[in-house]
Parts: sequence; structure tokens; C-alpha cells
Amino acid sequence: MSEEVSLHGALQSYVDKWLAVQPQQRTALVFVDPAKYPGHVALAAWEQELLSAAYGIREPHVAATKLNWWAEELSGAAASGGRHPLTRVLFDDERAHAIAPERWLAPVLAAMAQLEEGTAVDFSAQLAATSALHGALAALETAWWYGEAASPVRATRMATLSHLLFALRRLQDDAERDRLPLPMARLARFGLSRASLRQPSGTRDQAIKAQLDDLRSAWAEAARLDGPLSVFRALEAGEGERLLRKAARAAEPLKVLQTGTPNSGLLATLRAWRAAQRWQQRVAGQPR
Repeated sequence: MSEEVSLHGALQSYVDKWLAVQPQQRTALVFVDPAKYPGHVALAAWEQELLSAAYGIREPHVAATKLNWWAEELSGAAASGGRHPLTRVLFDDERAHAIAPERWLAPVLAAMAQLEEGTAVDFSAQLAATSALHGALAALETAWWYGEAASPVRATRMATLSHLLFALRRLQDDAERDRLPLPMARLARFGLSRASLRQPSGTRDQAIKAQLDDLRSAWAEAARLDGPLSVFRALEAGEGERLLRKAARAAEPLKVLQTGTPNSGLLATLRAWRAAQRWQQRVAGQPR
């Protein structure tokens, strides 16, 4: 009993870190009950851990060390049950064992591969580079929620676009990083340097709006792609689209992006309920 309490406490700390980045998911937890679906919540928290290592650690060798640890952990988790609190919750669920081992490793390997990547040449190249990691996460997530037969195509594109929008929100903070949120062609078109990305200007606003225009077009195309979204992914994508539209209309788009949108109240609850309804209906319709 004491071990279960200890594991729950350790798991909660990782869930709290995930919710700090995506506070709107607190509403989703009303419908994806952690007591009933601990693995669903643990997977979301694990995704956040991986993304924090891939993007949040400034020194590539430190990030590589952490990612290598995750590769070793996941390689043996099916047999051992894992050492990390998140791994232990995940591999205590039969879903984890039904998913191919290479699908578990794919996001970690993709995260390692992109550690040394620089700024993409243009928006298309940015999409392709970003989708390697986020597509692997989306494929794993889709298989967990809906089974291996479900298409991850729409989830892959939504995960990719959501990350590019999140990266744009951090434009000032990440101006000195090798990989910038704006592609090289966009910087050249508006005559922006790394230094000028840190300072408000009309030119910077124009470049951000041009990026938002491309994101908005890609978002509309993504909505027509095949495949289901997890409840958490659906909420993330919905909030991202609303934020994108609001920022595109604003005189100072970066300020709007950084402020975000309200994520509480009756409307947020209704969105979460609808996403959960679509999930349950899809799962209920699958062959046993």
C-alpha cells in the first residue's frame, strides 16, 4: 500500500508539470478520469517530459544524456515494468504491451536526431523537420487511445502545428538558439536578425503575422485529414486555433500569443465533453 501511495505521489508531480504547460487539460481530466485511465494521463505527462528534454535543455549533450536514459528505459520496460514512475504506470496497462516496441522508441530517437538541427529554410521544411518528433509522438498516442489500426495522420499534423505555434510564443526567449521559430526565408524577407527578434517592431509583427497566416492555412488543411484525436490533443488543437486567429487579428500578435486565451468556464467544459464523447464513441465502435 505504501508503495502505491509513493508511486501516486511521484506520478502526480509529473502530471503537475504537464498541466503547468497545458493548463486547459485540467478540464479534460473531468472526463478522462486519472483513477480510471491512469495510463492516458501518464502518457501525456511522459510526452511532456520528452519534449522538455528535446527543447527545454539548452546544452545538447545534457539533453542527449537524458534521452539516452529514456531509450534504455523504454527498451526494457516491457519485460521489467520500468523504473520511472511514468513508465511503471504505462507498462502496467495492457495497451503498452500491445504497441510495437519500435513505436515506443521512435519519439526518443527522433528527439535525439533533431538536437543539432538548425533553423529550417522555409515553412515547408519547418513542417517536415518538426513532424519527425511530433509525428512519432502522435503515432504512439493514437495507437494508445484507439489501437494500432487507427490513422495518426491528422494527429501528426495537429501535433506539429501546435508545437510551431508554441515555439512562436517563445520567439524572444529563443532568439539565440540554433533553431529559430521563424524559418530563414521569413527572416530574410523581413530583414530580421537574431537581435531584432528580441525587440518589438512593426517589421517583427509583420513576420509573425506571415507565420501565423501559414499556420492558419495548414490548420484548416489538417482538419480535413483522416484519423482521430485524443481528448488531450483535440483540446490543445482547438485552443491553438482560437489563439492563432486572435493573434492574427491583433496589432501586436506576439503579446496576444504570450498572453494566451482563457481556458476555464462553461465553454471549456463543453469542448472537453465533446472531445470525450467523440473518443468514447470511436472506441465503442471498434471491434473487440
